[in-house]
Amino acid sequence: MLLFLSKLLPPLIYPLGLSCVLLGVALFSRRRWPRVAQAAIALGLAVLLLSSSPWTALWLVSSLEQRHIPAGPLPQVEAIVVLGGGTKPALPPRPGVDVAEAGDRILYGAQLYREGKAPWLVLSGGRVSWMGGGRSEAADMAALAIALGVPATAILQDTESLNTYQNAVNVQRILAEKGLQRILLVTSAMHMPRSLLIFQRQGLDPIAAPTDFLYTDADRFATPKAYRALWRTEPQALLLNCLPDAEALAKTTRALKEYLGIAVYRGLGWL
Repeated sequence: MLLFLSKLLPPLIYPLGLSCVLLGVALFSRRRWPRVAQAAIALGLAVLLLSSSPWTALWLVSSLEQRHIPAGPLPQVEAIVVLGGGTKPALPPRPGVDVAEAGDRILYGAQLYREGKAPWLVLSGGRVSWMGGGRSEAADMAALAIALGVPATAILQDTESLNTYQNAVNVQRILAEKGLQRILLVTSAMHMPRSLLIFQRQGLDPIAAPTDFLYTDADRFATPKAYRALWRTEPQALLLNCLPDAEALAKTTRALKEYLGIAVYRGLGWL
């Protein structure tokens, strides 16, 4: 039930869900309380416009992605831990395991192993049966890692965890059985702040190895001068970048999910 509620309730306060709630309030109050309906419509529109702005997405996502950029080459450690969230199960008509946008996680984890950063590759992630089914994400990632040249004997799997907290708890148990503690933690850059805190709380010594960056330095370092130049040369491109954008809405929502996760996990004492 807790897992179901954790999937059901947060979307209602994310931009799209909150806008729908506000429109619902407007619909049911339009006759009896017209001012309430007008305010709800105005607020819902403002939420959608603000959250679907490319500038909002850039600011929110970068505030998370830029926290744990490695200052230099990553060191050698005892294990590389890759968190799930980047694969789709091999269900028909897919010919095999599909890699989602966050699939950079397993690709980078396998790359670090091949570079000799650690003798073990630990893959963590289960799969909720009522959300599509299929075998665990850990098993899917293992198949991809083997295809990328990682020997099966070097792979350890946590196939049960369904959230980041369980990732950390289960991985800590797996590592303790092997006497391992110092790890490279591989996950999406936006997910890294929360993940790093949770793994540290479990007594591990994680070193951030972020991947799956949604924005590059070129995106973040665009200056007002550059935008003025773009306005003079290609005003159509600049105007289009100011319009509401579905991809920007998705990025804003992902960033808000991370901030909400940090707040909830801190309240639960998991950080």
